[in-house]
Amino acid sequence: MIKRQDRKVNRSKRHRRVRVHVAGTPQRPRLAVFRSLNHVYAQLIDDGSSRTLAAASTVDMKAAGRAQGAPQGKRNGVAQAQEVGKAIAAKAKAAGVSSVVFDRGGFLYHGRIKALADAAREAGLEF
Repeated sequence: MIKRQDRKVNRSKRHRRVRVHVAGTPQRPRLAVFRSLNHVYAQLIDDGSSRTLAAASTVDMKAAGRAQGAPQGKRNGVAQAQEVGKAIAAKAKAAGVSSVVFDRGGFLYHGRIKALADAAREAGLEF
């Protein structure tokens, strides 16, 4: 139990350290990523006006899949994170955003976080 709390505290410390240098503007919003045990979330945030410009997550993808009647096959987290990266890039383009600042949220740039970032870059976001 103590170890889990230590991990949360350490991630929180890393996130605060990173956020000193990373801030979103209307022209270049912050792409904030959160990774839970089961899901990945991404948001485009304008810190100046404290507004979320666009958001995508694996939760949204699963809800959309159920609504369309798609089969619910088990997929690995990296593939799901890539889909979220593509979705947030598409939503960013629709909102008129082409360049963002990446905020990994205190998580290591590895695995699902890296997959999301790479997919967003391939889909046209610049960071």
